[in-house]
Amino acid sequence: MNKVSKDLSIANIRSKQPWFVFCSAGEYSVKISSVPFISHFYSFEAKASVDVTNVIPDGCIDILFDCDSSKPSAIVCGTTLEAQSVDFIHQHRYFGVRMSPACIPNFLDISASDLVNQRPSFDETTHSISDVFENIVSQGCFTNQVDIFSDFLIKFGIRNHSTLTQEVIAHIFHLKGDVQITNLEALTGYTSRTIQRQFINDTGITPKAFCRIVRCQFAIYNINLNTEIKPSDIAYNLGFYDQSHFSREFKSLLKTTPNSYINHLKNSTYLEKIRFH
Repeated sequence: MNKVSKDLSIANIRSKQPWFVFCSAGEYSVKISSVPFISHFYSFEAKASVDVTNVIPDGCIDILFDCDSSKPSAIVCGTTLEAQSVDFIHQHRYFGVRMSPACIPNFLDISASDLVNQRPSFDETTHSISDVFENIVSQGCFTNQVDIFSDFLIKFGIRNHSTLTQEVIAHIFHLKGDVQITNLEALTGYTSRTIQRQFINDTGITPKAFCRIVRCQFAIYNINLNTEIKPSDIAYNLGFYDQSHFSREFKSLLKTTPNSYINHLKNSTYLEKIRFH
C-alpha cells in the first residue's frame, strides 16, 4: 500500500490509540470493518520494553484478547476520560476489536456508566458468548479472527441509542467536538438537563466529556499525518481559545504535551508499522 492509500485508510479511523502502535514489536495489523458499529480490528505482538504505554480517551469500547497459548485472556476496555497506563506482555500477541465511538455491543451485560474507566474481564461481562473466546485465542490468523468476531457480533448487534443522542453525536463529530451545550439545546429543542440525562444513559459519559474526547482525537489525527503541523494551527482549527488552552487540554487528556507527542512520533516508525489488510 502506497503512502496516499495508507493515509486515506487511516483517515477512515476516527479513534486512535497511538501507544498501541508504539509498543508493537513489528507489524501492527489493521482491518477496517464493513460492519458500521465496528471501527476496526487490530493485532500486534508486544515488544520487550517501552517507557510508557497509555490508553487515551477515544469514546470507544475495545474487546482485547491476549492470545498467549499458555494463559490466554480477554478484557473489555471501557472508554477512558484521561490517559491511563496499560501493560502489554513481551512476545504476547494481541487481537483487538474497537467499536465505533459510543457503540455498545448487546452481548455485554453491564451498564454504559459502569464501563467508563474500567477494564472488566470478558467472561464476567458477557452472556451467551458460546465458544467465541476459544475460537479467537486459538486462531493464529488475524483475518480469520476478524471473520470469527464479526460473525459473532452481528448476531447480537448493538444497543439502540435514543434519536436525541444520535443527533447530538452526529453534531459533535460534524463540528469536531467544538460544541457548547447551548448549541445542542438550539439544535435539538431539548433542555440541557434532558440532553445530559439521555446522553449519559446511552453512552455513560456527558456530552461535554464526549466533545473533549472528539477534539482530542481530531488533534491526534492531525499530528499523526503531519508531524510538521504547528500546535497553534491545530488550536485554531479545532476552536480552542489559543495555543495554551489547547496544550493544557491535550496534556490533561493525554498526559503529554503536543510538542512532546510530535517529537515522539518523529523518533518512531509509527506509520511504517501499520499494515492494512
